[in-house]
Amino acid sequence: MYLPGNGGLLYRFCRGGLWLIITEGTYTDDQFSKAYFNQPGLINQQQLEAWSTIVRQVKQRGTLFICQLMHAGALSQYHSKAIAPSAIQPLGVKMPEVGGEAGPFPLPGEANPAQILAIKQGFVAAALKAEEAGFDGVELHAANGYLFDQFITDYTNKRTDAYGGTVENRLLLLAEVYVAIRAVVQPRFVVGIRFSEGKVNNLAYRWPGGAATARAIFREVKKFTPDYVHIAAEGGRWERECLYPSGTSSNRIAKQLLGVPIIANGGMHNLELAARLIEQGDTDLVSIGRAAIANPDWPKRIMEGRTVIPFHQDMIKPSVSLKNTKQFMAKGSHAAEDIEVSYLETGLENLNNES
Repeated sequence: MYLPGNGGLLYRFCRGGLWLIITEGTYTDDQFSKAYFNQPGLINQQQLEAWSTIVRQVKQRGTLFICQLMHAGALSQYHSKAIAPSAIQPLGVKMPEVGGEAGPFPLPGEANPAQILAIKQGFVAAALKAEEAGFDGVELHAANGYLFDQFITDYTNKRTDAYGGTVENRLLLLAEVYVAIRAVVQPRFVVGIRFSEGKVNNLAYRWPGGAATARAIFREVKKFTPDYVHIAAEGGRWERECLYPSGTSSNRIAKQLLGVPIIANGGMHNLELAARLIEQGDTDLVSIGRAAIANPDWPKRIMEGRTVIPFHQDMIKPSVSLKNTKQFMAKGSHAAEDIEVSYLETGLENLNNES
């Protein structure tokens, strides 16, 4: 997805009452990290300057702004060759709505030591650029089936070296990247991590041991203790994807073990659900995605008792792009509700420019 070169939609989010904005996944190197066509990056001076313009506009309202850093690993729809923890054919097929050819993902090569070093260096360099651009912090994307999640997941990680086998080993790369970033950024610069069980290419996947696996993972995460943990429900349903038969949840386990702010995700536009999770101690914060696409001013609409526009799949199909959302809004009745759909597209190429 291209982002407006002048922060049009993101600025609309902060005007609409969202006090924390996390960007979409932003690629960290020009070798293997890019997942999709039109995905923003943060690997060169031109991209840094484009992001700096957006950051200045967003932060005019006092909004906290976090850059999510991501490596596609085996799930790249952009690169013809991919790397992953192990040379295992990814499940599922590519998503046409994010661009590129349809069909299966390429068979990845197993990342060698030099490539693992390059992965670490890419994340550290991108984090430093995010700090220079004025972001308040970064979120390491260890969810949804992408590279860090591929290392964490047993069926995609069959390595026999220090990065495979035990839960501790499978979290080692993530831990090393976190520690390396923390060592070079300022103390006030936030470094959070996003986890999930389900994946874009395997929505049904759950951690094999359920709550026991969650405890094992977050005990390891406790050793390097990120500033916050964001637990995503890839399929958009928190109760299906984060709640265990015992009644506890991945969010509550993380909150109890880590003692840092936890962000819950997955249908949080349901106010009753969001309030219940906060009140019963499962989470500290909630995040929304689809509701914000349909209503960039969602918090204000809720507080003022105004009508909320329901999310529709056609807002992001056939293309996950601002242009597609704009076209959907323009042809519907929503234009009469003073919905800003002129997401300025001037300079969109800057965030995707690799030169």
